[in-house]
Amino acid sequence: MSETTIDTNALGEKIVAVLKTIYDPEIPVDIYELGLIYDVFVNEDYDVKILMTLTTPNCPVAETLPLEVEEKVKSLNDVKSAEVEITFDPPWTQELMSEEAKLELGML
Repeated sequence: MSETTIDTNALGEKIVAVLKTIYDPEIPVDIYELGLIYDVFVNEDYDVKILMTLTTPNCPVAETLPLEVEEKVKSLNDVKSAEVEITFDPPWTQELMSEEAKLELGML
């Protein structure tokens, strides 16, 4: 263990805060609350990998949304690199949305 311990939890929280500023263009809820973010990995070198999905495979922002996520996460001072991987396994469903998102969309 090196003398400088990296607080990946704190960095993870910063990443989540950034993800909450990115919105799906068709639904007025951020991508984190929508449940589009499946996982966020941070290693000791401050390399970040985000596993996410889209609401549908032919989502109109399929090209731009992952780039926006990458760019915004890379803009954090502590992040050395960011990579977004898109997966449709498991496919996104409304059950993945947070209570907050469901409330926002009048589903509760």
